[in-house]
Amino acid sequence: MQSAIRFLVVLALAALAACSKPGGSDASSARGPNGETAVAATPAAPVKPETIELGRKIYNFRCYFCHGYSGNAQTLAATYLDPKPRDFTKTAPEALSRDSMLTTVHTGRPGTAMKSFNDILTPAEIAAVVDFVRHEFMEKRAPNTRYHTPENGWPDHDRYAAAFPFATGKITLDTPVEQLDADQRAGRRLFMTTCVSCHDRAKVGNEGNSWDSRPLSYPRNGFSPADAEARAQGHVDAIASATPYHLHDKAPQVPGLSAQERRGEALFQQNCAFCHAADGTARNWIGSFLEPHPRDLTSDAFMRSATRERLANAIRDGLPGTSMPSWKSVLTDADIESIVAYISRAFHPVGGDAPAH
Repeated sequence: MQSAIRFLVVLALAALAACSKPGGSDASSARGPNGETAVAATPAAPVKPETIELGRKIYNFRCYFCHGYSGNAQTLAATYLDPKPRDFTKTAPEALSRDSMLTTVHTGRPGTAMKSFNDILTPAEIAAVVDFVRHEFMEKRAPNTRYHTPENGWPDHDRYAAAFPFATGKITLDTPVEQLDADQRAGRRLFMTTCVSCHDRAKVGNEGNSWDSRPLSYPRNGFSPADAEARAQGHVDAIASATPYHLHDKAPQVPGLSAQERRGEALFQQNCAFCHAADGTARNWIGSFLEPHPRDLTSDAFMRSATRERLANAIRDGLPGTSMPSWKSVLTDADIESIVAYISRAFHPVGGDAPAH
């Protein structure tokens, strides 16, 4: 079930997996008379540096989670997708036309995790990100800019150096613990509890089964190997105030839950908290990246106007044009009713459940 859940989650962050149709001409995009997107062929023209940099910003915000920061699709999310996202570093420009890529970003690819970005990006932005991918990964085979910068929330990224050997594969993740020194054990712990949310599973000696680790992707700016070792022994909390996102990964303690609400609590925290946050606010790291943002289930304005039926329908059928997928193939009707009951009890009473003022 966890693989199915991860698959649904990464749909919200799916990126530029392109059509496999070769040939075709370059294209630009326009709106049709009824508001639809049209892709019209245009002569090829040199791409301006400012267009490449716009495309880089869009790719680094929306596309890297599945296609990888260097365009090679080596991410944890990619390991859960079938078919896999496109590896642009192994795609020659002549084998995949710009026209095909523009169409894919506009319309998505049915049967894959590649969604349409037509309602999120403008035609100019779609063209920019396609031109960036073609220029940076397919033509230059360049590694992209660094992600772990102060501007992206990672000041002094070298403080996490203990985890680098596991991210690069220099040390396999399944190396027996007795063969690791104290810093390496701390680095592996950091990688497995934080870095793995975005990095690939890296290198292992024996593939075995995929692990079932709770994903945490916020920056842990206070980490050090010494703190991690002390924390493992129960002495300190190395990330207590490292980031504001950490605050929203703590589930509320609600006394007196009914059996149905307890079931809903388990389901929500296992499945829904990845985007909506453990406290229902959607102010966690992943929720802050999604656009439109996941619903804040603590919002008085929304929850008082909501009904249990509307919430259940949104969970069951999803919300088109948002990152909210359909869960009807994963959760039963009873499961969904339990989640709604928990939401109404833990975060904010749903419409008719709210006491009148």
